[in-house]
Amino acid sequence: MTFTKTLAVSALALALAACQAVPTREAPVAAPAEPAPTAQLAPAAGPGHNDNLNAVAWVQASLEYRLLAGQTFRSALYQLDRALKTPDWDALTPDERLAPAAGLPPAVIVDIDETVLDNSPYQARLVRDGAFYDEVTWDAWVREEKAKPVPGALEFAQAAAARGVTVFYLSNRAAHLEEPTLANLRELGFPIQSGDQFLGLGFFVDDCEQEGSEKGCRRKHVSKTHRVLMQFGDQIGDMVTISANTPAGREQAMAPYAGWIGERWFVLPNPTYGSWEPALFNNAWTLPEAERRQMKLDALDYAE
Repeated sequence: MTFTKTLAVSALALALAACQAVPTREAPVAAPAEPAPTAQLAPAAGPGHNDNLNAVAWVQASLEYRLLAGQTFRSALYQLDRALKTPDWDALTPDERLAPAAGLPPAVIVDIDETVLDNSPYQARLVRDGAFYDEVTWDAWVREEKAKPVPGALEFAQAAAARGVTVFYLSNRAAHLEEPTLANLRELGFPIQSGDQFLGLGFFVDDCEQEGSEKGCRRKHVSKTHRVLMQFGDQIGDMVTISANTPAGREQAMAPYAGWIGERWFVLPNPTYGSWEPALFNNAWTLPEAERRQMKLDALDYAE
């Protein structure tokens, strides 16, 4: 399937003209006057420098992003048919599998934001307004129900449902955003037979203590009733619990399951935000922006 996007680009040209008096023959030519000071143009109104500009522009404007997302879901569909034919295929880690998978109906677990729904317009607004994420503006965006599908996500979800696979939408959207979230998904055509398929932040699971926004308890909840064939997300926490959100801790959490990437676990590209970012500044969002930015600069590899 081909995804196209047209960018409209406008340009404004300024023409400056100058007039010079011509002396008559009757009058002596006056000495040239001192040139008038050049008028200083006011800086153009608009957003200032923003570290997220390139990331958001890449998601919205690059063909490469659409190709990457599309090929992820196309590859997953091929693996899905393999998984359905393989009775012991399971995409949950052993510690999150509470009931034997054999004989359970099949399911896939998908994250929502930047995995099946594209929220780049919200990120673009933050760039335009020189703002940062906050719950008020985020809630308002979700309630607009304007998010579009990530390329390939809708087609995959519909194909999975056609094969009898239940799609669980495991998201860190707050529970009070369930209604507009499901409305947005349904309007786009994502398969949702029951509100039970939405497992938002705050979803309570018996005998499981959720750590912050980690999704392990909710994955365990799905494991009681379904054999999970695949998981999809734009962050590794969408598939495995991260004990320590540091670069080393993230590597450690993923290492045992690296062979599942592209087979049972599928990672979508998201350069605009994610737990990878605070891992670079010790998860200290209370630090001033300049300090957080310097710590990210310090994390760069200059090959020196």
